[in-house]
Amino acid sequence: MNIIIIEDEFRAAKSLENLILELKPNAKIVGVYDSIETSIDVLSKEMKPDLIFMDIHLSDGLSFEIFKQVEITCPVIFCTAFDQYMLDAFKTKGVDYILKPFSREDIAEAFRKVEELKKHFQKNELPELESLLQNMIQPKSNGKSNFLVFKNQKYTTVLTENIAYFFIHNEITHLMTFDKEQFQLSQTLGQVADLVSDKQFFRVNRQYLVNFKAIKEMEHYFQRKILVKLTIETPEQLFINKEKTHSFFTWLEDR
Repeated sequence: MNIIIIEDEFRAAKSLENLILELKPNAKIVGVYDSIETSIDVLSKEMKPDLIFMDIHLSDGLSFEIFKQVEITCPVIFCTAFDQYMLDAFKTKGVDYILKPFSREDIAEAFRKVEELKKHFQKNELPELESLLQNMIQPKSNGKSNFLVFKNQKYTTVLTENIAYFFIHNEITHLMTFDKEQFQLSQTLGQVADLVSDKQFFRVNRQYLVNFKAIKEMEHYFQRKILVKLTIETPEQLFINKEKTHSFFTWLEDR
């Protein structure tokens, strides 16, 4: 396994290198780079590592800039002292997000996640980004059967049939299960709507995509709107405007 480290703190880079070689004696550290500029230069050439350990705050900016300049197809493990970039990390190529100061157990757990994803998505090699994303978002013939989510430093899958509704909060897509568990998603609500069965889910408005099984009752409201009540409470009331009323009732009857 060829690994590169992108880290501008010498001690952190050296500690990381030592832990990697201790945990993976057969691994090869093929480069340690301390800036966005150098990393882009190296990754733009022939180097194709199997795994990257990457800090976020580098001497010349945030490492997310690297992804805008070069195509990275291998998994990335982010190691940083800042926790506010987690969502951005998983929107790129991140498979783990380790907060400094990291420990041997943190790095071992990161390798375990890489191996877990490897087994989940491919049989014989580390997952390339395109293959990884394809497996995560490719719809099934009758709609996507589950969603891969990340919470409390762990991956899990949520069956689509167990999702009461999807919604947008602070410009981020979330899902809410019938067990009232909430998870963030990297997809937009529009992308989610394209993935799930349109027989099972309806986009009631710009903020909500609801499961047929979650609908409890409906009632007429002011200005010919429809107020939709679900079996699982939503942060705000759900309204369908008069332009979508016909398609909504047609959807309810079309089963």
